[in-house]
Amino acid sequence: MIQLQEFRGHIRNWEALCTELQIDTSLSREARETEVLTKGYAAWGTKLPDHLYGMFAFALYDTDTDTLFCVRDHFGAKPFYYYRTADGKLLTGTMIRNIIAQEGFEKELNAELLQIYLSLTYVAGEDTFFRGLKKLMPGCYLIEQNGKMSIHRYWKPTFHADNSKPIAEFADEIHETVQQMMREIKTDDETAHSFLSGGVDSSYVYAMSDAQMSHSCGYEDERFDESGLAKQTADLLQKGFSRCCITPEDYFAIVPDVMYNMEQPLGDASAIAFAIGCRETAKQTKLCYSGEGSDEFFGGYNMYRNAERYGDNLKTFYVGNTNIMKEDEKERILLHYNPEFLPIQLVQSIYEETEGLDPLSKMSAVDIQIWLEGDIYLNVDKMSEAFGLEVRMPLTDRRIFDIASRMPSCYKVNEEQNKVAFRMAAAKVLPDEIAFRKKLGFIVPIRIWLADEKYNADVRRLLQSEIAAKFFQIDEITAIFNEYIGGNSDLWRKVWTIYTFLVWYEEYFVKR
Repeated sequence: MIQLQEFRGHIRNWEALCTELQIDTSLSREARETEVLTKGYAAWGTKLPDHLYGMFAFALYDTDTDTLFCVRDHFGAKPFYYYRTADGKLLTGTMIRNIIAQEGFEKELNAELLQIYLSLTYVAGEDTFFRGLKKLMPGCYLIEQNGKMSIHRYWKPTFHADNSKPIAEFADEIHETVQQMMREIKTDDETAHSFLSGGVDSSYVYAMSDAQMSHSCGYEDERFDESGLAKQTADLLQKGFSRCCITPEDYFAIVPDVMYNMEQPLGDASAIAFAIGCRETAKQTKLCYSGEGSDEFFGGYNMYRNAERYGDNLKTFYVGNTNIMKEDEKERILLHYNPEFLPIQLVQSIYEETEGLDPLSKMSAVDIQIWLEGDIYLNVDKMSEAFGLEVRMPLTDRRIFDIASRMPSCYKVNEEQNKVAFRMAAAKVLPDEIAFRKKLGFIVPIRIWLADEKYNADVRRLLQSEIAAKFFQIDEITAIFNEYIGGNSDLWRKVWTIYTFLVWYEEYFVKR
């Protein structure tokens, strides 16, 4: 007998699978997904994830063969963790806190990982800050039978450019596939809203969806406020718009709750704003669309336009979308520094797998497997879960990536524009001023707020605390903070990354 022990996510192609596996489509969503997974495993065994589209993490147990089968989706949109106790028991689950609470778990900090965190601002790779607790990586499954565990990779992003196809045909294919995604993303009896920024991704999703209400975050400072652009898009589409104004008081007040619910520290300042957005959106709906995925697939970041200039040097320094502290600085500020534990080691195997590809494809491969999993998807999953909001990402799909994987890099970025073919697809339903708008990113006024004595009291407290003294040279991190306060605003990311780690540590190792 096959039992579903745990499942989180949304199986996008459930209807086709129900037909193939002879499952009653009138079942409740929970019953339907259970049937799809248990009958799918009975039919296809470990090939089951090859048949699934969507975002998912689950564990199945076969009582007949005493086999545990655990899966994480292709891109890692949903997390999955595992831990071996001292007496040999395997603990698994989609939430770290649930594993920590189980008998046999020994909570110990994996302090060495701080070196990685200070560079990337997120936890990359299979390790976590809890010693012995591992992440099942995207596109992988875990098998345990008769006490023996093995991990297998069932999918990885590969690139194989088709130079015979004109860019217009790729744009058409993107648009047709997004139309298919929007037909699958929800059932007729569900009502969804949509997150909306000033960018092309969320605007395209909103335009293509049946959502009639959108949600955006804004600030009193117009320099950082994209919500006006988002409202213009909503008005043009003749759809609803809701704006949440984030104050610095609200922003700093929620940081401890965010770090606790994130379960791992995350130094991405936009994560706090996203959490507030989820909290406010959940007051109006329980299902929301979001546009993550297309930047990494289709060349959306401005740095990708430097890919050719980086060339083969990429493999010596490019570890993902962020890299804020160099090794000499970490050696100076950390009490314990291991010169052999370097961020570049996380991506060496990716560079080996992408040998011979063009530089942009290599950068995309790194960001899809490191940045998306460690930062973007972690943030979306944990913050939506914390506030009871289900977020579905139509653009995160193997069928969307398949198009990107066949697209020549010159169709993704050029000297003037990024995400060129994707923007051409979006322009089929959006005016050019929206479809081809320069990427702004999810900007937050933290660069200014962090220097203001009205808001940074907790930052000062933790930087001078006994907690900080466990890991850092206090004089060194104080010097960074003082230089930032003194006017070097470029240092805000370093201050924020140190601070978020200390907040997370206090939540998990001091308060609880």
